[in-house]
Amino acid sequence: MTPTASPTAGDTSAHGVFDDIVGSESSLRRFLHGLPGVDQVGCEARAAGLATRSIKTTSKAFAIDLAIRMVDLTTLEGQDTHGKVRALASKAMRPDPADPSCPATAAVCVYPDMVATAKQTLGDSGVNVAAVATAFPSGRAAMDIKLADTRDAVEAGADEIDMVIDRGAFLSGRYMDVYEEIVQVKEACARPDGSSAHLKVIFETGELQTYDNVRRASWLAMMAGGHFIKTSTGKVQPAATLPVTLIMLEAVRDFREQTGQMVGVKPAGGIKTTKDAIKYLVMVNETCGSDWLDPDWFRFGASTLLNDLLMQRTKMTTGRYSGPDYFTLD
Repeated sequence: MTPTASPTAGDTSAHGVFDDIVGSESSLRRFLHGLPGVDQVGCEARAAGLATRSIKTTSKAFAIDLAIRMVDLTTLEGQDTHGKVRALASKAMRPDPADPSCPATAAVCVYPDMVATAKQTLGDSGVNVAAVATAFPSGRAAMDIKLADTRDAVEAGADEIDMVIDRGAFLSGRYMDVYEEIVQVKEACARPDGSSAHLKVIFETGELQTYDNVRRASWLAMMAGGHFIKTSTGKVQPAATLPVTLIMLEAVRDFREQTGQMVGVKPAGGIKTTKDAIKYLVMVNETCGSDWLDPDWFRFGASTLLNDLLMQRTKMTTGRYSGPDYFTLD
């Protein structure tokens, strides 16, 4: 039931590799339902066991800086203003203005109408602009609207697109509809110069009901060419959890073994503390290996995590905790 072709590692276009599988709804369903079932007890026990790992001193300092570099600093509220986005972008570039050695975050994640503001503020800093699209967070819109949403964000300068799948279609077994939706949104990420914004595919795992569905959604998104698979919008609970992320990490690991292609993972929602972030980094290393310990292949979708990382970083360098108002509140 698994593909055997081995395209070049890093090529995230899976077209051709899975042509025999995605040729029809029935063959796609057979493949997805033929994936090994998830042992719920075993998965949760494995995640809990990895969460008990502890790292200290220089390893902890390295993990904190790595986690900062992996943050997609996010504001996705109806009350967002251009001023708030500019302030967030400035913080992404210089998270701790008092310490120039503090690394920048990976990206700033905003609604499409705020992309131009974020892009202008970030300039050539190297911090990416990610835009949520496709009728985020519900995904309930006609396909032409979703594609227009994506194209508008890319035209405004988005480096990355975070799309949401049609969970209703997925849960009713219309896997081909979801597959084709991802393919079309990826095509809409293309720029006139031939480059393309990277595509992150959001499952909203809190609505997928079972771990088996998380595994199926992971493979479906990777087969359709997603560059990243992402747990959640942050608007539905539960959002990111360690067991769900473990299943997704196992999926990208297995996908690479079968195809030679790497796909990133982004847990989002509910990750608030340095201790939480380190648990995820340990899980990445133990499940996929050090190749994924890089912002190109693992991200945290977060709005409050960064401040805790900065507080812990300051504690390690100065020996004392800063007050909660030392860093800006986002």
